[in-house]
Amino acid sequence: MEKTLSDYLKKHMVRLNNHIDLDAIVSEIGDSRYVLLGEASHGTSEFYTIRAELSKKLIQEKGFSFIAVEGDWPSCYRINRYIKGYYANQPQLDFLLKHSFTRWPSWMWANKEILDFTTWLKKHNDQQSGQKKVGFFGIDMYSLFESMEEIIRYLEKHDSERVESAKKAFSCFQPFQKDEQTYAMSAGYLSESCEDEVIKLLVEIQTNRDLYDEDPEGGLSLELNALVAAHAEHYYRSMVKGDTETWNMRDRHMAEAVERLMDFHGSDAKVIIWEHNTHIGDARATDMADEGMVNVCQLIRENHAPEDVFAVGFGTHRGTVIAGDEWGEPYKKIIVPPAPPDTWEGVFYAAGAHDQIIMLKQHHEKLQEVRGHRAIGVVYNPQFEHLGNYVPTSLSNRYDAFVFINHSNALHPL
Repeated sequence: MEKTLSDYLKKHMVRLNNHIDLDAIVSEIGDSRYVLLGEASHGTSEFYTIRAELSKKLIQEKGFSFIAVEGDWPSCYRINRYIKGYYANQPQLDFLLKHSFTRWPSWMWANKEILDFTTWLKKHNDQQSGQKKVGFFGIDMYSLFESMEEIIRYLEKHDSERVESAKKAFSCFQPFQKDEQTYAMSAGYLSESCEDEVIKLLVEIQTNRDLYDEDPEGGLSLELNALVAAHAEHYYRSMVKGDTETWNMRDRHMAEAVERLMDFHGSDAKVIIWEHNTHIGDARATDMADEGMVNVCQLIRENHAPEDVFAVGFGTHRGTVIAGDEWGEPYKKIIVPPAPPDTWEGVFYAAGAHDQIIMLKQHHEKLQEVRGHRAIGVVYNPQFEHLGNYVPTSLSNRYDAFVFINHSNALHPL
């Protein structure tokens, strides 16, 4: 009989020695169509590499259609074009990553781990027919001005009748000099809003979507850029309030973007979603629910059968991470101190100072108590971890499986 929770984990966890051990998660995923793979930080190498290995297995063994990530649509769509061989003159991948992801923190996607994975995706897709090629799409909503520029660029080539409408909408934003923060202040405090213009443009593009049937994925990109522009405008206009609604706007947008991508890929589509634990772990199993916050996992779970959705959380006990001291500051490697014993990371460490996997559906009752669970963002100061880096979490209600990395290492930016 187990005396402690750590004793229970020691008995039931799967030791993670190599990538073959990830087969246990793939088997548990079964026929799920929505697989959400998290990360406890944006700057940990192991989170990226393990997600990549899991994704390769899901693509090869279970026929997953595309990967949706916590990145901007225009930047990720360039990578999607590369891995599908759409460029007439293929650029160098490292050059493409470094010059596509310019919004801070660029190191989230312009890193060696993504370079290695997208290289694999390109080789995989080269062996597939058109509809079988795996996509790579960004579902975030920060790229207001870049998405507007992409809309105009596409319409100039494919739909001259609607170019003027797009340019008129974009002209509303010109006084703000492509600065989202400036627009946020003006729209929030001075009511200088471009809402009507972007909503009209979105409706016009959606209404005329059949015009782009000869270039279906280009039409999809046009529609998603228009959706980003409409939702980002609302987001930045509301940002000055500083309440939970801006968080909810963002996660509702990401969930809607996933569903539009699923519709585009057909009734048999399957998606792998890469985001921070705070997005892919059910908000209802954390203190986010007390604040009225929702997230991507919650929204997808609410709209689909339980067997269709599988969420994998990640955590680390100690190591190093890439992050900034403040928003917009240059990245640096930061030491992640050992997690306190009473946190989930501390409990897993006590069960064994090695990497582990636990299937939470199989041990739901035993692992649903609430404990702190480490979350590191793009800004991190380990001296103040105890003040805000541990999210009260019911582990088995938040995820369906959990990957524990005993000692993790910092990401490798290009």
